[in-house]
Amino acid sequence: MRNLPTLIIAGVLAAGPAAAQSPAAAPSKPLSTSLGVVVFPAKGQTPSKQAADEGECFAWSKGQTGVDPMAPAAPAEAAAQPAAPAQAPPKGTRLRGAARGAAAGAVIGEIASDDAGKGAAIGATAGVMKGGADARRQQAEAEKTAAAQAQQQQAQQQAAKADQLALFNKGFAACLEARGYTVK
Repeated sequence: MRNLPTLIIAGVLAAGPAAAQSPAAAPSKPLSTSLGVVVFPAKGQTPSKQAADEGECFAWSKGQTGVDPMAPAAPAEAAAQPAAPAQAPPKGTRLRGAARGAAAGAVIGEIASDDAGKGAAIGATAGVMKGGADARRQQAEAEKTAAAQAQQQQAQQQAAKADQLALFNKGFAACLEARGYTVK
């Protein structure tokens, strides 16, 4: 057991400084790959020449289109179009339901048992219940409408962003093709 630590230390020393160093960093991917574009050096351009050309074409396309696909979305865009607040149902729905129910209950109570007060009380209770159900239904409809509007707005923003990226990539590809690359 005493020899095990000695063997481990001896193994590390024998491997030399190369084993103690971390592996070499992987080369970063080309700019074109980050944009979702495949570029082939059709005229035998070197990788360093291709990287330089891609950088120049990126800057050119950015200047021509006004689009920077590497820039994060600005918080001002999200704040510029706030989500529409859900509209609350009109106040007094239960009170109106109670009044209608009491009126109907009074008429029915008078006809059925010559007691309009008892009929009004029953009708008012039923009216409050119906008014509350109506208020909940209206609130649910308002929330559903707001959610649909928010989803539609998000889809429109995503489509606009995709259009901008396509425009940028068109300019990027045109620049590279003029320099002798095949772009797909």
